[in-house]
Amino acid sequence: MLDDTLKTQLETYLEKVTHPIEIVASLSEGEKSQELDLLLHDIASMSDKITLVRRDGDDVRKPSFAINRLGTDIGVRFAGIPMGHEFTSLVLALLQVGGHPSKAAQEVIEQVQGLDGDYRFETYYSLSCQNCPDVVQALNLMSVLNPRIEHVAIDGALFQDEVEARQVMSVPTVFLNGEVFDQGRMSLEQIVARIDRGSEKREAEKLRAKEAFDVLVIGGGPAGAAAAIYAARKGIRTGIAAERFGGQVLDTMAIENFVSVQYTEGPKFATALEQHVREYDVDIMNLQRAQKLVPATAGTGGLVEVQLANGASLKSKSVVLSTGARWRQMGVPGEDQYRNKGVAYCPHCDGPLFKGKRVAVIGGGNSGVEAAIDLAGIVAHVTLIEFDSQLRADEVLQRKLRSLPNVDIIVSAQTTEVLGDGQKVNELVYRDRSSGESHTISLEGVFVQIGLLPNTEWLKGAIELSPRGEIVIDERGQTSMPGVFAAGDATTVPYKQIVVAMGAGSTAALSAFDHLIRSSAPAEQAAAA
Repeated sequence: MLDDTLKTQLETYLEKVTHPIEIVASLSEGEKSQELDLLLHDIASMSDKITLVRRDGDDVRKPSFAINRLGTDIGVRFAGIPMGHEFTSLVLALLQVGGHPSKAAQEVIEQVQGLDGDYRFETYYSLSCQNCPDVVQALNLMSVLNPRIEHVAIDGALFQDEVEARQVMSVPTVFLNGEVFDQGRMSLEQIVARIDRGSEKREAEKLRAKEAFDVLVIGGGPAGAAAAIYAARKGIRTGIAAERFGGQVLDTMAIENFVSVQYTEGPKFATALEQHVREYDVDIMNLQRAQKLVPATAGTGGLVEVQLANGASLKSKSVVLSTGARWRQMGVPGEDQYRNKGVAYCPHCDGPLFKGKRVAVIGGGNSGVEAAIDLAGIVAHVTLIEFDSQLRADEVLQRKLRSLPNVDIIVSAQTTEVLGDGQKVNELVYRDRSSGESHTISLEGVFVQIGLLPNTEWLKGAIELSPRGEIVIDERGQTSMPGVFAAGDATTVPYKQIVVAMGAGSTAALSAFDHLIRSSAPAEQAAAA
């Protein structure tokens, strides 16, 4: 089941297991059960601290298995074969159940251990989903840290009947005690904050007590990370407040154009960004959403103020805005109603849930055509709908798309409505822009790929924005507000690329440092006089 390279790597990891663990398999006679049986036998053969037993009556889901610490209530369960993106989740589960400590912050660990209540989590994932491992690993760790928390990770592709019955149309989808808890990427901190109702108030109190920063970065994507590193290297007090560290990179599947790195994946790249920032003296404040920007005045002590959604505020001598962008929505009736019920934005994550079904892709740029190509190998039929009179994707992608037998391409078409039965999508309506006629397509899924929208709504009225909502900056990253700089996809920079954002973040931080030097010089001269 495992190739020699994986076996060697896993054997090395399993040397860190300190407590005896038992793998309990629940299998049938099917092909997937046989594959899982081979995998589990491989794992058990690599460590004398691991035993494998088979109890087919332990779980109605087959194939599945539990990893339990002997003599305790500590354990996790997988329903399916956790390979692909979830192989790391399997390795971490073995290590953590086996007593190897987590790298999570001690404060968060203690918060999980102190949770009072019984929590039974179920997570539906797909092996091609790059967002799923973070959720699976977070909930697995919680079940290891607190015996009153249970978690089972379920491969939706292997349990289609269950997915249909529970109307799971997006991964990861998490159920808590039988009810939908949330969908999409979540970090350990986010999950714990949702459960621990008093955590937001405690965090706000901590933030209010912080001293003013020299440079405060808002946003934790590539631009924000670069800005924080460059500022911290100047030896000045640096903070970074982010709604989710990593930003849009977390939703990126493959990265093949970051110079010197031939290939990586978004979540892995985001982890590396955060680890690099943590090498410096940077105050990282995660899960913080900025709500208002207040310019430096006598009333603010000459400091720029950033007010947060939790009621706290942060002050700084200078600010770098790097809030990034998000997927642009169609803005048509039915889109919000059927979001995660057939309307999706990540073909890599959610595509496997639509196996054998009919879907549409909205958008004829590179991302839309790539999505249609990927989906064509999974679903029964793809209809690509483009507003313009022709596709805008690279010619090589267009040739590949047109060669596929189960793809239709419709241009000069404006999507006007998403229809459904109240539970899931069943039709899409578009208008032919040439004739004005309206047409309806029967389908089960709609994948929206129409570009990005800058996360700048909270800045309206405070600084100059372009007609597209982007922060207007000059060549130094300066905005229209003194002491406030900006970088990355939220700005008017013409090319929205990771490498461009990181360069712009570095520029903004250097410009902020230069601003601090120049603004402090007059004060020092006055004091000397």
